[in-house]
Amino acid sequence: MTDTTELVHLDVSDLDGGGLATITLDSPHNKNALSRQLVSELRGHLEAAAADSDVRVVLLRSSDRVFCSGADLSEATADGMEEGARRIVELQRLIVTMDKPVVTEVLGAVRAGGIGIVAASDVAVVAEDATFALTEVKLGLAAAIISLTVHHRMTPRAAALTTLGGEVFSGTEAAAYGLVTRAVPADALADEVRRVCGSLATGAAQGLRESKAILNRDLVARIDEHGEDMAALSARLFASDEAREAMTAFLQRKRKS
Repeated sequence: MTDTTELVHLDVSDLDGGGLATITLDSPHNKNALSRQLVSELRGHLEAAAADSDVRVVLLRSSDRVFCSGADLSEATADGMEEGARRIVELQRLIVTMDKPVVTEVLGAVRAGGIGIVAASDVAVVAEDATFALTEVKLGLAAAIISLTVHHRMTPRAAALTTLGGEVFSGTEAAAYGLVTRAVPADALADEVRRVCGSLATGAAQGLRESKAILNRDLVARIDEHGEDMAALSARLFASDEAREAMTAFLQRKRKS
């Protein structure tokens, strides 16, 4: 895999009422981990969709079952997370502040930092048997930068259970916890996502823009108030001896499997 290989794709198609910008994560070699390249390309495509007057709705999806495996631990162990943490905070803020509704589709697995993207989106439709886990606690880390969006969406009891436990929970449970909008059978997911996007596209551009700003006002304030502190905390934890030892052991197990 070289830097010239695109990891994120953008396609604009027609919907009744306005265009649909579909942004697809396609980095199967590391399960769509949030590498520098993937985050940069995702941000670029989101900005392009935001600037396209023909686009009414943005859809985030993956090319295979894994939506996102979280931070790129190979990069984190080699280079630290000072810049990476800030970039992920900025990515969440971009999704939250875009003038257009962002829908996320999840068929399979989402872990750690990837859950922040799901939480930042305006609507998240997932398969009932999709799996989620805030695994940071297992590695001596904390769900710091993604707490900005994740803890805003989830009920406090659900946030405590999933953040402190780090265990896998289902798409059905994610909906009950408030993390996602709706969970449907896997074989109905594509149709339901298309229906939701089509419904959103019927909104007038001004109405969508102003309604989203109202809905996300408190979330934007939360990101602006705490984003820098959470990025600094994340970078510090990633650099700790405890976390580096745990991440190195995890990567070694992956290479052997």
